[in-house]
Amino acid sequence: MPELKLFAFDAEDLAVISAHLQDALIRIGDLAYLPQEKRFAAIGNRFDWVEALRNPRVQDYVRRQAALRFERVLGARMQGIDLGRKDAVLSLLAIGFEPKGDPDDPGGHVTLHFADKGAIRLEVECIEAELKDLGPVWRAKSMPQHPDDDSAPAGEPRERP
Repeated sequence: MPELKLFAFDAEDLAVISAHLQDALIRIGDLAYLPQEKRFAAIGNRFDWVEALRNPRVQDYVRRQAALRFERVLGARMQGIDLGRKDAVLSLLAIGFEPKGDPDDPGGHVTLHFADKGAIRLEVECIEAELKDLGPVWRAKSMPQHPDDDSAPAGEPRERP
């Protein structure tokens, strides 16, 4: 599969990026909030769900190094994440968007939800995000599992992008 490069400018676009990043592994040391540039960025290793579901009977899973970037970020707050533990790894579950409420205001909050109740909440002027594969690809030992997910029988893949 060719390298992925996606942009998000609304909640629907962001949901596509979220689906591609589900189960991405991100080192805390690879998170960066740059307030002067109004930017938040992260580098992680995403599980390639498209490749995994192309032929679910063949267990040829891969991970890809990818960069996630948000522009127009006014603030960032973290919950359940110790920035001092630079080598600790977070498992990304989903990315969501909550608008401010005024339909004429494109701003709101983007939240990155991690396993073990960790979260990063970004206050944004509007949604402006990019997901880009960086090149390195390697075999993954297994497909990520979610024991509390009842949407598919045990061992069966769930719908992905």
